[in-house]
Amino acid sequence: MLIIDKYLIKQFLLTIVFALLTFLAIFIVIDIMEHIDEFIDFDVPFVIILKYYGVFLPQMIRYMTPISVLLAALFVTGKLSDLNEVTALKSSGMSLYRYMTPFIATTVFISLFSVYFGGFVSPAANKIKVSIERNYMDWGTIRSGNNIFFQDSKTRIVTISSYNVSTEQAHIISIQDFNPNKITQMISRLDAKKMKYDSLSSKWTLIEGVQRHFTNSREKVKNFDEIVINNLHFTPNDIIKKQIKNEEMTLTELHQTAKDELNAGNNPTRVNIEFHSRIAFGFASIITVLFGLPLSTNKRKGGLALQFGINLIITFTYLVFMSISQAFGKNGVMSPIITGWFANIVFFIAALINIARTPK
Repeated sequence: MLIIDKYLIKQFLLTIVFALLTFLAIFIVIDIMEHIDEFIDFDVPFVIILKYYGVFLPQMIRYMTPISVLLAALFVTGKLSDLNEVTALKSSGMSLYRYMTPFIATTVFISLFSVYFGGFVSPAANKIKVSIERNYMDWGTIRSGNNIFFQDSKTRIVTISSYNVSTEQAHIISIQDFNPNKITQMISRLDAKKMKYDSLSSKWTLIEGVQRHFTNSREKVKNFDEIVINNLHFTPNDIIKKQIKNEEMTLTELHQTAKDELNAGNNPTRVNIEFHSRIAFGFASIITVLFGLPLSTNKRKGGLALQFGINLIITFTYLVFMSISQAFGKNGVMSPIITGWFANIVFFIAALINIARTPK
């Protein structure tokens, strides 16, 4: 049996690689045709375009891996079934479970690698990709971040009209403090034209502004040319991080961001959902294989094309189901962990039922 296992694993892996390369080639051609006008308009160098698609590949590999694994499992099994080799294996005493073993074992390793790849490799590449988009195509630039607002603590809201990364200076700033016993009551407010950071003292200095204190129905106003704020809890790097998209964060950064959001009094649900969903998506290949293999071991009318079509529908249903569950999770209906893994749990159970109903 070891010889058969090695043969199945080899064919399985080779087909996965071939499917991935095919999908990636199709995607790159379509994407180039879609964005070629923008590349020309922004006069993007050819070397940068090559680098752009080089760092775009990890994200596409992450998305295309489950479909490639599904296609590979169907193709290898369908080919063996058409040649009556699956029938021969069953006649020799090999059960469906034993036949699926090398595929499942290989897919488990692929899934574990996908978790690491999607959690660390893909975000690192996305950072470079987004940097190229901002610097060469001016897509979503944060060279001077605009309209930034966040909670610095449970009772403080900071609003920044624009922020220059290179000079570490903010412009048009508003810092609002609220009563901890009555969170809707503002007790003080700072408004300034400019704010700069002193890396030596780790303090922010506000320049040309107004300081207001509110007590009952009275307001105390004080103009200032410059004032040092000692109790701000964010740094220039924190401002930049607040503009970084989730797709640019590794699993470690997502986990830390969720902790920072919680400490600041914000709701970290969305970040936690992204964290758990990214891990869960790494195991999507196992779900697709568990669905695909039982259907492809028996000959059906329509052949391999029909089988692949059925499983492709199941795969996209899984992806849509995951998106819908995330929407419910973001609205607070389900916890982040359940939201991230809900689609996997439901489709895993459905796959086991499908396996149980398949002739062995």
